Amino acid sequence: METFSRCSPDDHLVIIGNGMASHRLVEALVIHPQRPRAITVVGEEPVPAYNRILLSPLLAGDMQPEALTLRDADWYQDNGVTLKLGERVETIDRDSRTLLTDAGQAIHYDRLVLATGSRPALPKVPGIELDGVHGFRDLEDADALEAIAQQGGHALVIGGGLLGLEAAEGLRKRGQGLGVSVLQRSERLMNRQLDATAAGLLQDTLAARGLNIVTRAQLAKLEGDPTGRVCAAVLNDGRRLATDSVIIAAGITPNAELGQRAGLTTDRAIKVDRHLTTSDPHIFALGECCQFETHTYGLVEPIWHQVDVLAAALCGDADEGYREAPTATKLKISGVSLYAFGPTEAAPEHDELCYHDLERGDYRRLLLRDGRIEGAVLYGDTQHGPWYFEQALAGHDLSACRQALLFGAADVNTLQTSQAYPQDSQTPTSEAA
Repeated sequence: METFSRCSPDDHLVIIGNGMASHRLVEALVIHPQRPRAITVVGEEPVPAYNRILLSPLLAGDMQPEALTLRDADWYQDNGVTLKLGERVETIDRDSRTLLTDAGQAIHYDRLVLATGSRPALPKVPGIELDGVHGFRDLEDADALEAIAQQGGHALVIGGGLLGLEAAEGLRKRGQGLGVSVLQRSERLMNRQLDATAAGLLQDTLAARGLNIVTRAQLAKLEGDPTGRVCAAVLNDGRRLATDSVIIAAGITPNAELGQRAGLTTDRAIKVDRHLTTSDPHIFALGECCQFETHTYGLVEPIWHQVDVLAAALCGDADEGYREAPTATKLKISGVSLYAFGPTEAAPEHDELCYHDLERGDYRRLLLRDGRIEGAVLYGDTQHGPWYFEQALAGHDLSACRQALLFGAADVNTLQTSQAYPQDSQTPTSEAA
Protein backbone atom coordinates (compact mmCIF):
# COMPACT_ATOMS: atom_id res chain seq x y z
CA MET A 1 0.00 0.00 0.00
CA GLU A 2 2.09 2.92 1.29
CA THR A 3 -0.20 5.63 -0.08
CA PHE A 4 -0.64 9.03 1.50
CA SER A 5 -3.78 11.09 0.92
CA ARG A 6 -4.48 14.06 3.17
CA CYS A 7 -7.73 15.96 3.43
CA SER A 8 -8.05 19.31 1.73
CA PRO A 9 -9.69 22.10 3.75
CA ASP A 10 -12.90 21.68 1.73
CA ASP A 11 -13.14 17.91 2.17
CA HIS A 12 -15.90 16.13 4.03
CA LEU A 13 -14.37 13.62 6.44
CA VAL A 14 -16.69 10.89 7.69
CA ILE A 15 -15.76 8.66 10.63
CA ILE A 16 -17.69 5.41 11.10
CA GLY A 17 -17.67 4.50 14.78
CA ASN A 18 -18.00 6.59 17.90
CA GLY A 19 -15.77 4.77 20.36
CA MET A 20 -12.71 5.96 22.25
CA ALA A 21 -10.36 5.89 19.24
CA SER A 22 -12.80 7.79 17.03
CA HIS A 23 -13.39 10.40 19.71
CA ARG A 24 -9.70 10.94 20.37
CA LEU A 25 -9.17 11.44 16.64
CA VAL A 26 -11.95 14.05 16.51
CA GLU A 27 -10.43 15.88 19.49
CA ALA A 28 -7.07 16.00 17.68
CA LEU A 29 -8.60 17.19 14.41
CA VAL A 30 -10.81 20.02 15.68
CA ILE A 31 -7.88 21.91 17.20
CA HIS A 32 -5.69 21.57 14.10
CA PRO A 33 -5.48 24.65 11.83
CA GLN A 34 -5.61 22.38 8.74
CA ARG A 35 -8.63 20.41 9.89
CA PRO A 36 -11.16 19.21 7.32
CA ARG A 37 -13.99 21.70 6.82
CA ALA A 38 -16.72 19.19 7.57
CA ILE A 39 -16.50 16.22 9.92
CA THR A 40 -19.32 13.74 10.42
CA VAL A 41 -19.26 10.93 12.98
CA VAL A 42 -21.71 8.04 12.61
CA GLY A 43 -22.16 5.90 15.73
CA GLU A 44 -24.29 2.80 16.10
CA GLU A 45 -24.83 3.29 19.83
CA PRO A 46 -27.46 5.87 20.84
CA VAL A 47 -25.16 7.87 23.15
CA PRO A 48 -22.02 10.01 22.59
CA ALA A 49 -18.59 8.42 23.02
CA TYR A 50 -17.77 7.12 26.48
CA ASN A 51 -14.84 5.55 28.28
CA ARG A 52 -15.24 1.79 27.89
CA ILE A 53 -12.37 1.19 30.31
CA LEU A 54 -14.70 2.39 33.08
CA LEU A 55 -17.44 -0.17 32.36
CA SER A 56 -16.05 -2.39 35.12
CA PRO A 57 -16.34 0.20 37.93
CA LEU A 58 -19.76 1.11 36.51
CA LEU A 59 -20.87 -2.51 36.84
CA ALA A 60 -19.41 -2.70 40.34
CA GLY A 61 -21.49 0.34 41.37
CA ASP A 62 -18.42 2.51 41.96
CA MET A 63 -19.33 5.03 39.24
CA GLN A 64 -22.41 6.64 37.69
CA PRO A 65 -23.12 6.27 33.94
CA GLU A 66 -22.72 9.99 33.21
CA ALA A 67 -19.13 9.86 34.51
CA LEU A 68 -18.18 7.69 31.52
CA THR A 69 -19.18 10.28 28.89
CA LEU A 70 -16.16 11.79 27.15
CA ARG A 71 -17.98 14.78 25.59
CA ASP A 72 -21.67 15.64 25.44
CA ALA A 73 -23.51 16.26 22.18
CA ASP A 74 -23.15 20.04 22.55
CA TRP A 75 -19.37 19.76 22.34
CA TYR A 76 -19.58 18.21 18.89
CA GLN A 77 -21.90 20.95 17.68
CA ASP A 78 -19.72 23.69 19.17
CA ASN A 79 -16.72 22.28 17.29
CA GLY A 80 -18.45 21.96 13.94
CA VAL A 81 -18.81 18.18 14.04
CA THR A 82 -22.02 16.50 12.89
CA LEU A 83 -22.87 13.59 15.18
CA LYS A 84 -25.29 10.91 13.99
CA LEU A 85 -26.14 8.47 16.76
CA GLY A 86 -28.12 5.26 16.70
CA GLU A 87 -27.35 4.62 13.02
CA ARG A 88 -25.42 1.77 11.50
CA VAL A 89 -23.61 2.09 8.18
CA GLU A 90 -24.75 -0.77 5.98
CA THR A 91 -22.78 -0.24 2.78
CA ILE A 92 -19.86 1.73 1.36
CA ASP A 93 -19.98 2.59 -2.34
CA ARG A 94 -16.35 3.37 -3.11
CA ASP A 95 -17.03 4.49 -6.67
CA SER A 96 -19.42 7.27 -5.64
CA ARG A 97 -17.85 7.67 -2.17
CA THR A 98 -21.23 7.29 -0.54
CA LEU A 99 -22.36 5.54 2.63
CA LEU A 100 -25.83 4.18 3.23
CA THR A 101 -27.10 3.82 6.81
CA ASP A 102 -29.81 1.56 8.18
CA ALA A 103 -31.97 4.69 8.53
CA GLY A 104 -31.86 5.11 4.77
CA GLN A 105 -29.50 8.10 4.81
CA ALA A 106 -26.92 8.49 2.06
CA ILE A 107 -23.76 10.33 3.17
CA HIS A 108 -21.09 11.47 0.71
CA TYR A 109 -17.46 11.44 1.87
CA ASP A 110 -14.18 12.71 0.48
CA ARG A 111 -12.13 10.87 3.09
CA LEU A 112 -13.42 8.05 5.27
CA VAL A 113 -12.14 6.58 8.55
CA LEU A 114 -13.30 3.15 9.70
CA ALA A 115 -13.15 3.02 13.50
CA THR A 116 -15.68 0.25 13.98
CA GLY A 117 -13.94 -1.39 16.93
CA SER A 118 -14.46 -5.01 17.88
CA ARG A 119 -16.88 -7.41 19.50
CA PRO A 120 -16.46 -10.31 21.93
CA ALA A 121 -14.85 -13.38 20.37
CA LEU A 122 -17.48 -16.09 20.81
CA PRO A 123 -16.28 -19.67 21.19
CA LYS A 124 -17.58 -21.90 18.43
CA VAL A 125 -19.47 -24.31 20.65
CA PRO A 126 -23.05 -25.59 20.64
CA GLY A 127 -25.43 -23.43 22.67
CA ILE A 128 -23.58 -20.14 22.27
CA GLU A 129 -26.77 -18.57 20.86
CA LEU A 130 -28.88 -19.38 23.94
CA ASP A 131 -30.62 -16.67 25.95
CA GLY A 132 -28.62 -15.63 28.99
CA VAL A 133 -25.28 -15.56 27.12
CA HIS A 134 -23.76 -12.06 27.15
CA GLY A 135 -20.65 -10.14 26.22
CA PHE A 136 -19.17 -7.21 28.16
CA ARG A 137 -18.23 -4.48 25.69
CA ASP A 138 -20.72 -1.62 25.96
CA LEU A 139 -23.28 0.15 28.15
CA GLU A 140 -26.05 -2.20 27.10
CA ASP A 141 -23.96 -5.16 28.24
CA ALA A 142 -23.25 -3.42 31.55
CA ASP A 143 -27.00 -2.93 32.10
CA ALA A 144 -27.64 -6.61 31.36
CA LEU A 145 -24.92 -7.71 33.78
CA GLU A 146 -26.26 -5.41 36.48
CA ALA A 147 -29.65 -7.10 36.11
CA ILE A 148 -27.95 -10.50 36.42
CA ALA A 149 -26.22 -9.38 39.60
CA GLN A 150 -29.50 -8.25 41.15
CA GLN A 151 -31.32 -11.49 40.29
CA GLY A 152 -28.92 -13.71 42.20
CA GLY A 153 -28.29 -17.35 41.31
CA HIS A 154 -25.03 -18.16 39.58
CA ALA A 155 -23.06 -16.47 36.81
CA LEU A 156 -20.27 -18.05 34.80
CA VAL A 157 -17.57 -15.86 33.22
CA ILE A 158 -15.63 -17.38 30.32
CA GLY A 159 -12.14 -15.86 30.22
CA GLY A 160 -9.53 -15.23 32.90
CA GLY A 161 -7.94 -12.14 31.35
CA LEU A 162 -8.40 -8.53 32.39
CA LEU A 163 -11.94 -8.09 31.08
CA GLY A 164 -13.18 -11.41 32.43
CA LEU A 165 -11.78 -10.80 35.90
CA GLU A 166 -13.17 -7.27 36.03
CA ALA A 167 -16.59 -8.53 34.94
CA ALA A 168 -16.51 -11.29 37.54
CA GLU A 169 -15.44 -8.97 40.34
CA GLY A 170 -18.04 -6.39 39.32
CA LEU A 171 -20.77 -9.03 39.42
CA ARG A 172 -19.57 -10.23 42.81
CA LYS A 173 -19.55 -6.74 44.30
CA ARG A 174 -22.92 -5.80 42.83
CA GLY A 175 -24.61 -9.15 43.32
CA GLN A 176 -27.20 -10.08 45.90
CA GLY A 177 -26.74 -13.75 46.67
CA LEU A 178 -24.95 -14.24 43.37
CA GLY A 179 -22.27 -16.90 42.97
CA VAL A 180 -19.63 -16.14 40.35
CA SER A 181 -17.23 -18.56 38.67
CA VAL A 182 -14.44 -17.79 36.19
CA LEU A 183 -13.35 -20.35 33.61
CA GLN A 184 -9.81 -19.94 32.29
CA ARG A 185 -8.57 -22.17 29.48
CA SER A 186 -4.92 -21.71 30.47
CA GLU A 187 -3.32 -23.11 33.61
CA ARG A 188 -3.23 -19.61 35.14
CA LEU A 189 -5.02 -16.28 35.12
CA MET A 190 -3.79 -13.54 32.78
CA ASN A 191 -1.26 -15.93 31.27
CA ARG A 192 -0.20 -13.37 28.63
CA GLN A 193 0.88 -10.81 31.24
CA LEU A 194 1.74 -12.71 34.44
CA ASP A 195 4.12 -15.46 35.42
CA ALA A 196 2.96 -18.38 37.53
CA THR A 197 3.76 -16.75 40.88
CA ALA A 198 1.97 -13.48 40.20
CA ALA A 199 -1.00 -15.31 38.68
CA GLY A 200 -1.19 -17.53 41.76
CA LEU A 201 -1.17 -14.51 44.06
CA LEU A 202 -3.96 -12.92 42.04
CA GLN A 203 -6.01 -16.11 42.07
CA ASP A 204 -5.62 -16.46 45.85
CA THR A 205 -6.74 -12.86 46.36
CA LEU A 206 -9.83 -13.22 44.16
CA ALA A 207 -10.73 -16.61 45.64
CA ALA A 208 -10.54 -15.12 49.14
CA ARG A 209 -13.14 -12.55 48.05
CA GLY A 210 -15.54 -15.27 46.95
CA LEU A 211 -14.83 -15.89 43.27
CA ASN A 212 -14.61 -19.51 42.13
CA ILE A 213 -11.64 -19.75 39.76
CA VAL A 214 -11.47 -22.80 37.48
CA THR A 215 -8.29 -23.09 35.39
CA ARG A 216 -7.51 -25.57 32.61
CA ALA A 217 -11.19 -25.33 31.75
CA GLN A 218 -12.03 -25.64 28.07
CA LEU A 219 -15.66 -25.07 27.16
CA ALA A 220 -17.22 -27.88 25.07
CA LYS A 221 -20.84 -26.72 24.93
CA LEU A 222 -23.60 -24.78 26.66
CA GLU A 223 -26.86 -26.45 27.58
CA GLY A 224 -30.26 -24.81 27.63
CA ASP A 225 -33.49 -25.39 29.50
CA PRO A 226 -36.85 -26.01 27.73
CA THR A 227 -37.36 -22.22 27.35
CA GLY A 228 -34.10 -21.80 25.43
CA ARG A 229 -32.16 -20.20 28.28
CA VAL A 230 -28.67 -21.32 29.22
CA CYS A 231 -28.60 -23.56 32.29
CA ALA A 232 -25.19 -25.26 32.26
CA ALA A 233 -21.70 -25.29 30.78
CA VAL A 234 -20.04 -28.58 29.88
CA LEU A 235 -16.23 -28.76 29.76
CA ASN A 236 -14.06 -30.94 27.54
CA ASP A 237 -13.20 -33.16 30.49
CA GLY A 238 -16.90 -33.87 31.08
CA ARG A 239 -17.49 -31.58 34.03
CA ARG A 240 -20.92 -29.95 34.01
CA LEU A 241 -21.32 -26.58 35.75
CA ALA A 242 -24.85 -25.37 36.40
CA THR A 243 -25.39 -21.65 35.81
CA ASP A 244 -28.10 -19.06 35.24
CA SER A 245 -26.08 -16.86 32.89
CA VAL A 246 -22.81 -16.87 30.94
CA ILE A 247 -20.59 -13.86 30.23
CA ILE A 248 -18.11 -14.25 27.36
CA ALA A 249 -14.87 -12.33 27.91
CA ALA A 250 -12.35 -14.45 26.03
CA GLY A 251 -10.83 -12.04 23.56
CA ILE A 252 -12.14 -9.82 20.77
CA THR A 253 -12.95 -10.08 17.07
CA PRO A 254 -12.27 -7.00 14.88
CA ASN A 255 -15.37 -5.52 13.24
CA ALA A 256 -13.90 -5.70 9.75
CA GLU A 257 -16.97 -6.90 7.83
CA LEU A 258 -18.00 -3.46 6.56
CA GLY A 259 -14.58 -2.94 5.01
CA GLN A 260 -14.55 -6.46 3.66
CA ARG A 261 -17.94 -5.98 1.94
CA ALA A 262 -16.59 -2.77 0.40
CA GLY A 263 -13.75 -4.72 -1.19
CA LEU A 264 -10.93 -3.44 1.02
CA THR A 265 -7.98 -5.74 1.63
CA THR A 266 -8.54 -7.67 4.86
CA ASP A 267 -6.92 -10.47 6.78
CA ARG A 268 -7.83 -10.85 10.44
CA ALA A 269 -8.84 -7.17 10.26
CA ILE A 270 -8.73 -4.31 7.72
CA LYS A 271 -5.16 -4.03 6.49
CA VAL A 272 -3.48 -0.62 6.66
CA ASP A 273 -0.08 0.86 5.86
CA ARG A 274 2.06 3.03 8.14
CA HIS A 275 -0.24 6.03 7.57
CA LEU A 276 -3.30 3.92 8.49
CA THR A 277 -4.42 3.99 4.84
CA THR A 278 -6.36 0.97 3.57
CA SER A 279 -6.11 -0.44 0.03
CA ASP A 280 -8.33 2.50 -1.01
CA PRO A 281 -6.35 5.78 -0.71
CA HIS A 282 -9.52 7.63 0.35
CA ILE A 283 -10.26 5.27 3.25
CA PHE A 284 -8.38 4.83 6.52
CA ALA A 285 -8.86 2.39 9.40
CA LEU A 286 -8.07 2.93 13.07
CA GLY A 287 -7.97 0.96 16.30
CA GLU A 288 -9.33 -2.51 16.94
CA CYS A 289 -10.74 -2.96 13.42
CA CYS A 290 -7.37 -2.46 11.67
CA GLN A 291 -4.34 -4.66 11.06
CA PHE A 292 -0.83 -3.29 10.55
CA GLU A 293 1.54 -5.92 9.18
CA THR A 294 0.63 -8.94 11.34
CA HIS A 295 -0.64 -6.98 14.34
CA THR A 296 -4.17 -6.31 15.56
CA TYR A 297 -4.99 -4.20 18.60
CA GLY A 298 -6.86 -4.22 21.87
CA LEU A 299 -4.75 -2.00 24.13
CA VAL A 300 -5.04 1.76 24.44
CA GLU A 301 -1.38 2.78 24.07
CA PRO A 302 -0.74 1.62 20.48
CA ILE A 303 -4.16 2.90 19.39
CA TRP A 304 -3.39 6.36 20.80
CA HIS A 305 -0.21 6.31 18.74
CA GLN A 306 -2.31 5.42 15.69
CA VAL A 307 -4.56 8.41 16.40
CA ASP A 308 -1.56 10.76 16.37
CA VAL A 309 -0.32 9.30 13.08
CA LEU A 310 -3.73 9.47 11.40
CA ALA A 311 -4.45 13.02 12.58
CA ALA A 312 -1.10 14.08 11.10
CA ALA A 313 -1.83 12.27 7.84
CA LEU A 314 -5.30 13.78 7.45
CA CYS A 315 -4.03 17.29 8.15
CA GLY A 316 -0.95 17.04 5.95
CA ASP A 317 1.69 17.13 8.68
CA ALA A 318 4.99 15.40 8.01
CA ASP A 319 5.10 12.18 10.00
CA GLU A 320 7.17 9.03 9.69
CA GLY A 321 4.05 6.95 10.20
CA TYR A 322 3.07 4.20 12.57
CA ARG A 323 5.68 1.81 13.92
CA GLU A 324 5.22 -1.08 16.29
CA ALA A 325 6.86 -0.46 19.66
CA PRO A 326 7.16 -2.47 22.87
CA THR A 327 4.40 -1.73 25.35
CA ALA A 328 4.04 -2.24 29.07
CA THR A 329 0.80 -3.37 30.66
CA LYS A 330 -0.30 -1.38 33.68
CA LEU A 331 -3.47 -2.74 35.23
CA LYS A 332 -5.52 -2.59 38.36
CA ILE A 333 -7.49 -5.79 38.87
CA SER A 334 -10.03 -5.34 41.62
CA GLY A 335 -7.75 -3.09 43.64
CA VAL A 336 -4.59 -5.12 42.96
CA SER A 337 -1.94 -3.26 40.95
CA LEU A 338 -0.03 -5.09 38.22
CA TYR A 339 2.71 -4.00 35.83
CA ALA A 340 4.29 -6.21 33.21
CA PHE A 341 6.21 -6.19 29.96
CA GLY A 342 8.31 -8.57 27.90
CA PRO A 343 8.28 -12.37 28.13
CA THR A 344 6.37 -14.06 30.93
CA GLU A 345 8.52 -17.21 30.88
CA ALA A 346 12.25 -17.30 31.63
CA ALA A 347 14.45 -18.75 28.92
CA PRO A 348 17.60 -20.75 29.83
CA GLU A 349 19.81 -17.76 28.97
CA HIS A 350 17.89 -15.34 31.20
CA ASP A 351 19.22 -14.13 34.53
CA GLU A 352 16.14 -14.19 36.77
CA LEU A 353 15.82 -11.90 39.80
CA CYS A 354 12.90 -12.30 42.19
CA TYR A 355 11.62 -10.52 45.28
CA HIS A 356 8.59 -11.69 47.24
CA ASP A 357 7.29 -10.08 50.43
CA LEU A 358 4.72 -12.59 51.71
CA GLU A 359 3.48 -10.33 54.48
CA ARG A 360 2.76 -7.33 52.24
CA GLY A 361 1.82 -9.37 49.19
CA ASP A 362 4.40 -7.67 46.95
CA TYR A 363 6.15 -9.59 44.19
CA ARG A 364 8.72 -8.54 41.59
CA ARG A 365 10.49 -10.59 38.97
CA LEU A 366 13.00 -9.31 36.41
CA LEU A 367 14.40 -11.17 33.40
CA LEU A 368 17.84 -9.99 32.26
CA ARG A 369 19.88 -11.00 29.26
CA ASP A 370 23.52 -9.89 29.25
CA GLY A 371 22.75 -7.42 32.03
CA ARG A 372 19.83 -5.80 30.17
CA ILE A 373 16.22 -6.01 31.32
CA GLU A 374 14.00 -7.89 28.87
CA GLY A 375 10.93 -8.58 30.99
CA ALA A 376 9.33 -7.70 34.30
CA VAL A 377 6.30 -8.69 36.35
CA LEU A 378 5.29 -6.58 39.34
CA TYR A 379 2.39 -7.43 41.64
CA GLY A 380 1.19 -5.16 44.45
CA ASP A 381 3.83 -2.45 44.60
CA THR A 382 4.31 -1.36 40.97
CA GLN A 383 5.95 2.03 41.50
CA HIS A 384 9.23 0.93 39.91
CA GLY A 385 7.59 -0.53 36.80
CA PRO A 386 7.94 2.52 34.51
CA TRP A 387 11.63 2.87 35.42
CA TYR A 388 12.28 -0.79 34.58
CA PHE A 389 10.51 -0.28 31.25
CA GLU A 390 12.64 2.80 30.50
CA GLN A 391 15.80 0.81 31.16
CA ALA A 392 14.59 -2.00 28.91
CA LEU A 393 13.78 0.37 26.04
CA ALA A 394 17.15 2.09 26.39
CA GLY A 395 18.99 -1.25 26.49
CA HIS A 396 21.13 -0.17 29.44
CA ASP A 397 23.63 -2.71 30.74
CA LEU A 398 22.83 -2.92 34.46
CA SER A 399 25.24 -5.72 35.35
CA ALA A 400 27.21 -3.54 37.76
CA CYS A 401 24.14 -2.82 39.90
CA ARG A 402 22.43 -6.20 39.60
CA GLN A 403 22.11 -6.65 43.36
CA ALA A 404 20.10 -3.44 43.72
CA LEU A 405 17.79 -3.79 40.71
CA LEU A 406 14.84 -5.33 42.55
CA PHE A 407 14.61 -2.26 44.77
CA GLY A 408 14.25 0.33 42.04
CA ALA A 409 15.91 3.45 40.72
CA ALA A 410 16.89 5.02 44.06
CA ASP A 411 18.90 2.01 45.22
CA VAL A 412 20.48 1.59 41.79
CA ASN A 413 21.50 5.26 41.70
CA THR A 414 22.98 5.01 45.18
CA LEU A 415 25.00 1.95 44.20
CA GLN A 416 26.18 3.55 40.97
CA THR A 417 27.26 6.65 42.88
CA SER A 418 29.19 4.61 45.41
CA GLN A 419 30.92 2.73 42.60
CA ALA A 420 31.86 5.95 40.83
CA TYR A 421 33.15 7.58 44.04
CA PRO A 422 34.39 4.79 46.33
CA GLN A 423 34.89 5.78 49.95
CA ASP A 424 38.20 4.45 51.31
CA SER A 425 39.36 5.79 54.67
CA GLN A 426 42.98 4.94 53.86
CA THR A 427 42.99 7.01 50.67
CA PRO A 428 43.18 10.77 51.30
CA THR A 429 40.86 12.92 49.27
CA SER A 430 42.53 15.37 46.91
CA GLU A 431 41.92 19.06 47.31
CA ALA A 432 41.93 21.72 44.66
CA ALA A 433 45.21 23.57 44.40
